[in-house]
Amino acid sequence: MKPYYEDEQVQLYLGDMREVLPILDVQADLVVADPPYAETSLTWDRWPKGWPALVANVTSSMWCFGSMRMFLDRRDEFADWKLSQDVVWEKHNGTGFAADRFKRVHEVATHWYRGDWTAVHHDVPRERVYDPSDKYERRNVTAGIDHTGKIGPHNHVRDGSRLTRSVIKIRNMQGRALHPTQKPSGILQPLIEYACPSGGLVIDPFAGSGSTLDAARQSGRRAIGIEAHEPYAEAAARRLDALVLPLEGGAA
Repeated sequence: MKPYYEDEQVQLYLGDMREVLPILDVQADLVVADPPYAETSLTWDRWPKGWPALVANVTSSMWCFGSMRMFLDRRDEFADWKLSQDVVWEKHNGTGFAADRFKRVHEVATHWYRGDWTAVHHDVPRERVYDPSDKYERRNVTAGIDHTGKIGPHNHVRDGSRLTRSVIKIRNMQGRALHPTQKPSGILQPLIEYACPSGGLVIDPFAGSGSTLDAARQSGRRAIGIEAHEPYAEAAARRLDALVLPLEGGAA
């Protein structure tokens, strides 16, 4: 099958992922999926029935974006998977339309795996907290933890880092998006780097405007994307063909 777009690291195919993915006959280190949630009246917002089982044939590790309602409504379709963890993407602005509920300013990304967890690639996610050479800064970061039973050492370590927290604050793409549900590179990059080894292969079965492909490429991974709607595939191809910009939280 001929790619709609191709370069040294990325391939993009046009078509329904349920038809295209079996033809490609590839095995991936990671799938990053942002499926239609089927929560709006938009013509493209239709759940592709059966896609989680189909993806299970090509990988043992998957990040999937969604709402709590989506995951509860579709839980039976994830029967082939085991849930590892969930990460909350906190946006600077919400996308909900309900006027009688809390304003929704987040989405959930869940990590799923198959088989033995120890065989699934996962790099421990750490972030810098303080400069270990600065005694004053180190003392303030670690002060006051004794009342918790001295649980600090497994979280804060001598290099001044800690486990990355499960709530990640990144501005959304409002006003700059090429696709209605476009994700910023800043939320995609840590998920990809956690679950896919450098040089590995990432598949996005709902590629949209190519955000996952761009983030994977800039992170030193290879990527294959599938997009069912040609206007978005065309936008993704133009984007991927442009000069690669520095990876930032609000990258377009």
